[in-house]
Amino acid sequence: MRFFAPCAKGLEYLLVEELQQLGMVAPREALSGVGFEAELETGIAVLLESRLASRLLLPIADFPCADEAQLYAGAMEVDWSAHLEPTGSLAIHAHGRSGALQHSQFAAQRLKDAIVDRLRREHGTRPDVDREDPDLRLDLLLRKGRAVISIDLGGPLHRRGWRAQQGEAPLKETLAAAVLLRGGWPGLASEGHGLFDPMCGSGTLLIEGACMAAGIAPGLGRYGDRPPTRWKGFPLQDWQALRTAAQARAEAGRQALRPSFLGSDIDPRAIRIARENAEAAGVAAAIRFESAATHEAPTPEGARGLVVCNPPYDERLAADPALYRALGEALVRRVPGWRAALLCGDEALARATGLRAQKTYRLFNGRLETLLLVCDPLHAPRSARESRPLGEGAQMVANRLRKNERHLRRWREREGVSCYRVYDADLPEYAAAIDVYASAQDASLHLHVQEYAAPPSIPEDAARRRLGDLLRAAGEVFELPRERIALKTRQRGKGGSKYGVLDRRGESLVVDEAGMRLEVNLFDYLDTGLFLDHRPVRAALREMASGRDVLNLFCYTGAASVQMAAGGARSTTSVDLSQTYLAWAGRNLAANGFTGAAHRLVQADSLAWLRAERGRYGLIFCDPPTFSNSARAEDFDVQRDHVALLRACLDRLTPDGVLVFSNNFRRFRLDDSAFADCAIEEWGPRALPPDFSRNPRIHRVWTLRRR
Repeated sequence: MRFFAPCAKGLEYLLVEELQQLGMVAPREALSGVGFEAELETGIAVLLESRLASRLLLPIADFPCADEAQLYAGAMEVDWSAHLEPTGSLAIHAHGRSGALQHSQFAAQRLKDAIVDRLRREHGTRPDVDREDPDLRLDLLLRKGRAVISIDLGGPLHRRGWRAQQGEAPLKETLAAAVLLRGGWPGLASEGHGLFDPMCGSGTLLIEGACMAAGIAPGLGRYGDRPPTRWKGFPLQDWQALRTAAQARAEAGRQALRPSFLGSDIDPRAIRIARENAEAAGVAAAIRFESAATHEAPTPEGARGLVVCNPPYDERLAADPALYRALGEALVRRVPGWRAALLCGDEALARATGLRAQKTYRLFNGRLETLLLVCDPLHAPRSARESRPLGEGAQMVANRLRKNERHLRRWREREGVSCYRVYDADLPEYAAAIDVYASAQDASLHLHVQEYAAPPSIPEDAARRRLGDLLRAAGEVFELPRERIALKTRQRGKGGSKYGVLDRRGESLVVDEAGMRLEVNLFDYLDTGLFLDHRPVRAALREMASGRDVLNLFCYTGAASVQMAAGGARSTTSVDLSQTYLAWAGRNLAANGFTGAAHRLVQADSLAWLRAERGRYGLIFCDPPTFSNSARAEDFDVQRDHVALLRACLDRLTPDGVLVFSNNFRRFRLDDSAFADCAIEEWGPRALPPDFSRNPRIHRVWTLRRR
């Protein structure tokens, strides 16, 4: 069966690893969740063992849904008698939007109407709604013209069953588990080291850490002796067997747990709540709690261990940089050899600690974006020399970068964008493009800086000085060492300005785009392997690809092929003359589970291949270079040759097929007269994302359909 496990944004790759360890098949990350396959009796182990999943969903229906009529009709097709007794109860959680359905509560009501009407028609009676303790929980997702109805097999999984009370702004247990995992706690716990939280609040991090060290399944106390759901298909005997084994493991783990956990907090009420919670979790004997201010916190024993902390940062608990500074100083003084995992509100607060991060991760506490700072070991604060102020020019660039970051943040969070352009010669004298790439594996940031040619009137030493200012500003704003900034510089010589010799590091980085893993190389090539300005084009191709055989010409590294495959393409064919790029495309497809005969890679000159090909395709994406004079193919000029190229593409379309044509030649003119038999639409501004809005002619896109 196919399952989907939602999770908080930023936890997807950790959840993939966890599901692999639990024996689930082909886990694949998406935005805020992971899909996987398993037998039903295996998949329900997630309800008991997952520390990171928010829920466990079993999809039972997926259908087109543009309005309430389609939602009602699609739901009426489901055999609800197989899932729910007609006298039972249900609850529906609806989210998302699709077409005319813009209100989730109304969508949930229409789904309920369909279920009630079908069961009443078949049995003469109807189920009731019970939001607190239903027999059947349903999840309704509305997205991009479709509805997905899933059975929610266990309700909210962040609840562990031990939280008797909570303090102000409590941390969800799933996020606490992520902090511990990113901090390397399982390894430290297995070696007998300690865990220390100097701002422990109601004890979430320490209790989760103790349960993790003892091997206590996070779902063991969630349901008591009752099953997670009364869904008619739930394998109750398999669940009871899993729970019996988990109980035996927990009992042995509690007996073996060492008293190596220490927590303190300035609020005596919080300490009282933490003790009660630890008692309910069965780990109170291993945790010592004390009421103390951060700078007076007790010092834990041992030369090695993990400090975890969730300092205040949201609107309920006002963030104070001085508090973060005091925290950093106290930790360096008390546990200098320890590792630390600190969940800070943002980059400014992380900097206020004065600690040098080994890695940083962007995580979400509800809707709040946070920065997890991992230090190993704890280092002293930055020296005065390291934090010397920027010069006037560098400060101008830094201010613009911070302004652009603020401007783009809400859009990035809404769209889930982790690779984007943050600067594009906004200040003309600092002429370069700066792109941000976030690793999909550890969320670490990397910059790709591409210098533009300076006017001949600018002395070369002035251009070099300005480029140095820009690099210093970028490194300061994003807190990155120089080795994580890839620089492509222009050099003057015969024939004009051109890019100099590139680094040859052989280093690749895996990034995320719409839930797909894509490989980029920031140093070895002029381009990185991912055209960021084509992001909306790839998203549109993904939406258009469902059920079609698709063709990607001049496919480069295959990013568009991956997105079309993710959109449900029946098959993909990717054509490129470069064996290097074609192998790269193959790695991108394979990394996302798209392998086998349905995903063909062809090394050939695209125009020559089209003339010889006899297959038909429902969707063709053609993104040729402006010029090409490869020794292995005919010379190509997009303005001169685009009619022959597009006519050859049209010959390979199915009768209802779509051709999407893109190019970045700024003086390009499409010869409309050569395509009188086609309906042609130029995309205009919708072809470009907000981070490229300063340069509206960076590329143009057309759709062609036969009349």
